[in-house]
Amino acid sequence: MVSLMSTHTKQIDEAELAQLAATDTDAFAELYRQNVTRVYRYHMAHTGNVKDAEDLTSQTFMAALEGIRSYRGSGSFVAWIMGIAVKKRYMHFRGNRYEVPLEDALQYPSSSLPTDKAAMQRLRLASIAHALRQISSDRAEAIILVYFGGLSNTEAANVMKKSESSVKMLVSRGLQDLRERTSLRMEVEE
Repeated sequence: MVSLMSTHTKQIDEAELAQLAATDTDAFAELYRQNVTRVYRYHMAHTGNVKDAEDLTSQTFMAALEGIRSYRGSGSFVAWIMGIAVKKRYMHFRGNRYEVPLEDALQYPSSSLPTDKAAMQRLRLASIAHALRQISSDRAEAIILVYFGGLSNTEAANVMKKSESSVKMLVSRGLQDLRERTSLRMEVEE
């Protein structure tokens, strides 16, 4: 078995790394490090909620670890793992439509409140997630995979099971929808 320590001097491609990950925890840890931010951003864009995004990211990587032997290397690893993320998100939203009462929020100690900067970032992410829920689901999914998941149009097309030109069009029209909704919201607020 090849150790990752000996491969730091030469680049190892993701297909080889995924093959190693089936038996080498260090290899899977490297795949995790390379992809965790993309997967987290994907889930955060859909949920607008740190806790749910963290939970879904964990579930995605647990499923990837359990199914690593099924990765064949025919597409990019990031597209494969984003496909798992999509399935985890569908399962989450299918079963979880709940609201937390306002009184529950009052029970959290003030020392655990986020800083102003962190709170503003969370509000922006929640606002983006809300705006994405206002446009067609295909357009939102394409935007999230490309901009938050960091996938190329080709990789997003693979995950969505659509052509690359279709994904480009979905992204373009989705961004236009978001621009129109943002400008409409700003006009209403003024």
